[in-house]
Amino acid sequence: MAPVSSTRCPRAWSVPFLPRCLALPLIAVVLSLSTSARAAGDEETLPERGDGWNRATNIMALSSAALQVLMPRVFYSDPEVTVGWKARWHVSVLAPSMTLFALSMANEAYLKEEFESLRPECEYASREEAVADTGDEEVAFDNNCSEYGLFSTQSMLAFSSLGQGLGVFLVDTIKWSGGKFNVGGFVGNVAIPLVLAVLTAVGRTAGNWESGGQVWTSAGVGVGAGLGLGVLYATAQRPECGYSGGLLCW
Repeated sequence: MAPVSSTRCPRAWSVPFLPRCLALPLIAVVLSLSTSARAAGDEETLPERGDGWNRATNIMALSSAALQVLMPRVFYSDPEVTVGWKARWHVSVLAPSMTLFALSMANEAYLKEEFESLRPECEYASREEAVADTGDEEVAFDNNCSEYGLFSTQSMLAFSSLGQGLGVFLVDTIKWSGGKFNVGGFVGNVAIPLVLAVLTAVGRTAGNWESGGQVWTSAGVGVGAGLGLGVLYATAQRPECGYSGGLLCW
């Protein structure tokens, strides 16, 4: 009988040859599985963050703020001028809008450091803290944990814009339009900002950037601040441009 090559399995698959033929494939499978397990274990040490959600929520929050700047004041004019629905754009709307934007930036730069509320799945706020606590110089650390989760800047900005739009809409409807409801004013000031704000909140939690508590606490603060500024601004600034009848008011 011809000798069996050490590098090939014999054509006759008899039982004595099975261990030799299956040894190398089995070893390869075991090594592959162990390598995959180690890789999965390494990945599991770091929390997963949705970069796509992070970019999307940034865009939605900024869009919500920009909408308040571009949205005109919609009102039903009084008998002193031409009666009917009118829309006027006000440069002065930059005052409440920029105030809320500045509040959001102040949160990002200063307020988060004061509350020190860690992001989801974070145990340490810095690598130095993780090394000092574990004694492991090679400890896995998520750099996103260096940024705190409360208040959520994106959620605060989006919901403060919603609050601003709601405040302006309520004053323009109740005070300046005699209670008359305008669909266009509601959609631009309330409905669209509401959709953007809710999607921003959902995106921050879905992307694992902030917890539900951090997001909705930020949303509540944002709505309150925006509503207060929106009501104050719309009450002090008449929607009509005066007797000039211009579309742009200073």
